[in-house]
Amino acid sequence: MTGLLYEGADWTFDTIQRVHDEIERIAIGELGLDVYPNQIEVITSEQMLDAYAATGMPIYYSHWSFGKSFVQSEQAYRKGYSGLAYEIVINSSPCISYIMEGNTMTMQTLVIAHAAFGHNHFFKNNYTFRDWTDPNGILDYLVFARSFIASCEERYGVSAVEQVLDAAHALMAQGVNSARRRRRPDLRSEEVRERERRMNDERIYSELWRTLPQGAKPPAARDDSALLRKLLELPQENILYFLEKNAPKLQSWQREILRIVRLMAQYFYPQRLTKIMNEGAATFVHYEIMNRLHKTGRITDGAFLEFLASHTNVVMQPGFREPQFGGLNPYALGFAMMRDIQRACAAPDNEDRTWMPDIAGCGDPMGALRNIWANYRDESFILQYLSPKVIRDFRLFHVVDDPDEATLLVESIHDERGYARVRSALARSCELSHSEPLIEVHSVDLAGDRKLILRHKLLDRGFLDEGEARKVLRYVAMLWGYDVLLQEVDSDGRVVKEHVAANPA
Repeated sequence: MTGLLYEGADWTFDTIQRVHDEIERIAIGELGLDVYPNQIEVITSEQMLDAYAATGMPIYYSHWSFGKSFVQSEQAYRKGYSGLAYEIVINSSPCISYIMEGNTMTMQTLVIAHAAFGHNHFFKNNYTFRDWTDPNGILDYLVFARSFIASCEERYGVSAVEQVLDAAHALMAQGVNSARRRRRPDLRSEEVRERERRMNDERIYSELWRTLPQGAKPPAARDDSALLRKLLELPQENILYFLEKNAPKLQSWQREILRIVRLMAQYFYPQRLTKIMNEGAATFVHYEIMNRLHKTGRITDGAFLEFLASHTNVVMQPGFREPQFGGLNPYALGFAMMRDIQRACAAPDNEDRTWMPDIAGCGDPMGALRNIWANYRDESFILQYLSPKVIRDFRLFHVVDDPDEATLLVESIHDERGYARVRSALARSCELSHSEPLIEVHSVDLAGDRKLILRHKLLDRGFLDEGEARKVLRYVAMLWGYDVLLQEVDSDGRVVKEHVAANPA
């Protein structure tokens, strides 16, 4: 096809459909992308802010924190302190892409290329999303979750429900299974399972339990600690799962709320593992598509310049001395690595053959990229494909901050040994254990005072913040129903610090 897809900034739904069809032709026919069916929704800036507040999901249960987030974002946006993203995309089938009605037609084109095809392909093909998410069932599950929590608010009161949600949200980072893969979730069946669990609770309930004497001490039990640990699957990294299944005093509706929050935490887990890759892939896809649209005369020079201005802002990486520096920009690093892989596949030099021997000179950049997008996550991607060229372009170096030393040490610079160390250090920093504490359920004294013992494994001597640990432990104690002890242990398993939270009841 020839001729301009659109002229000027204004858009219509017919124009959006025409642009979508042409982008689809390029994405699937030329780039070889494999995507879910697309559903594109046009929303207002206020609806975009509302979606921000509810973690980007189109249907979500109510909670005060979402309202607080909305007010903060809305005030910052209205006062010009911050902008809005041009889109939000949902990992579902069909893949839902939200575009703002205030965007120009060029920005709508960019968003469709970026979200509806770049992110869409990544969601469908990356192994972390294939293993941990259910795109066919997520929307149905969100409807069920919202309905269930609304019914709990009517029956038990908003305050009681929000108390459980507050505690569950505080533990969301400790509500995922990361050490091993489980079967792919089937979220569409969760509503049926909840109904079956409720019917079972009603079937086995008996008023006789209300007549049992209260406060009696449990009988002495023999030491079956090894069997108990096995039955409780200890140590257990998924604290929300442990509490949902084993907290002695939780009612069935409270357990179901923990399950809802836990399943949502698991659903978002792959996005935390692939931030650089996901954004890098989507940015690379929109860059390729917009360039091809311009080269074939489908968009004007003015539209292409508008695109380049937006794209340049997205992939800008401020230097570490600049006031706006806030760490590595995942869009910038991801896009630079994708472009570097494209170059190494097509026109490698000797350095590429040394550092990326599996793809250097293969002659199929898109084939190599599709394979990488499917089979890596951030830390393994960086460890395998961060090249010396990108390290030099970003002026990366490795600084050691030893708390026992008065000064910082620049350990690695731009030499052969330094490249390997920088790559290894950056890959290691992408592991969630460097940004989130590794805490697990260690043991529980069911035969005695029922104290729950958690353990935090120290990494690089990084202790938990005292105030934050105290707040979160209070939530754990509230859910568990008894006292909670959190031990911070070193690499040798020695307890070096303890935090205690008493049962608030």
